[in-house]
Amino acid sequence: MSKRDYYEVLGVNRDAGDDEIKKAYRKLAMKFHPDRNPDNKDAEEKFKEAKEAYEILSDAQKKAAYDRYGHAGVDQSVGGGGQGFDGFADAFGDIFGDLFGGSRGGGGRSNVYRGADLRYNLEISLEEAARGAEKTIRIPTVEECGTCHGSGAKPGTQPKTCPTCGGAGQVRIQQGFFSIQQTCPKCHGTGRIIPDPCNDCGGAGRVKKQKTLEVKIPAGIDEGMRLRHAGHGEPGVNGGPPGDLYVEIHIRQHAVFQRDHDDLHCEMPISFATAALGGEIEIPTLEGMARIKIPAETQSGKVFRLRGKGIKNVRSHSHGDLMCHVVVETPVNLTERQKELLREFEEVSKDDADRHNPKAKSWMDKVRDFFGT
Repeated sequence: MSKRDYYEVLGVNRDAGDDEIKKAYRKLAMKFHPDRNPDNKDAEEKFKEAKEAYEILSDAQKKAAYDRYGHAGVDQSVGGGGQGFDGFADAFGDIFGDLFGGSRGGGGRSNVYRGADLRYNLEISLEEAARGAEKTIRIPTVEECGTCHGSGAKPGTQPKTCPTCGGAGQVRIQQGFFSIQQTCPKCHGTGRIIPDPCNDCGGAGRVKKQKTLEVKIPAGIDEGMRLRHAGHGEPGVNGGPPGDLYVEIHIRQHAVFQRDHDDLHCEMPISFATAALGGEIEIPTLEGMARIKIPAETQSGKVFRLRGKGIKNVRSHSHGDLMCHVVVETPVNLTERQKELLREFEEVSKDDADRHNPKAKSWMDKVRDFFGT
């Protein structure tokens, strides 16, 4: 599942303290809580996203892992799968080897983790969605620090086993009859300390970069569809495979057309005279202008279908249609002569109004039936 940076989710800096993180989470939780946003899936997802970010960043052990390895350091669904604390500790080195002075050899659990997936929201025009396009995007990523090669230590030095917890990342505190295990306050759960951090990455072992990627958009792609780019997500941990990048498509609102899957809809205003007497008008399509005949006595709201003038289906060669909705426009800014002609038309139509205005007659008949008159 693609995830955003947890600090970005909460809207805090990476050096934010516990109180600032908690305050940011409470603000988002109040805003997007499901009880305040019933039947709002978007708010529900944002609430879950904020809750997940807070659970990681409010825990010193998990926060340290996330700061060092990104999503892969706290995602137990990749690499180890349900290994509890041991699986988590694998991301930071051979804990058991540090504790007992030896290596686990080939029989130990693997500390290789797959990188997390990423999501990129790409906005395109309706024309680009219909015809296809190629876009260049820049995505944030993290890479292994080229100076320390991922160790976090200044060149010529090495990380050291934490003297407080012996590399376990946890310490036990005796309180009466009870023994409580908690995150080591010295190493913050990593099991090791870096006396001389790398100047380029500050001890994180990774640095932020911007990566350029060419995205090919197929013709007919629709709103919300996703394009998968394998291997362009976050890099893996300890040689693990990278995650994937999912480019989610969003189509900008068009000035003329509204899209309904492969069909297009547009409104076309016509004059009162054209609607009454008939005529020929030009209408826009994605390929240019087309002409349609308007029969006499056309009513406002009538739909004319232009077959094959919609959008090509992204999975087949079939095309949708263009639906042209006619809107009869009432004339404005009339001259005195035009008003005079309309009054004359109204006068000569009075004797045969029912024949000239059948919809009005039908509506009045319904009104009389309703009131029993």
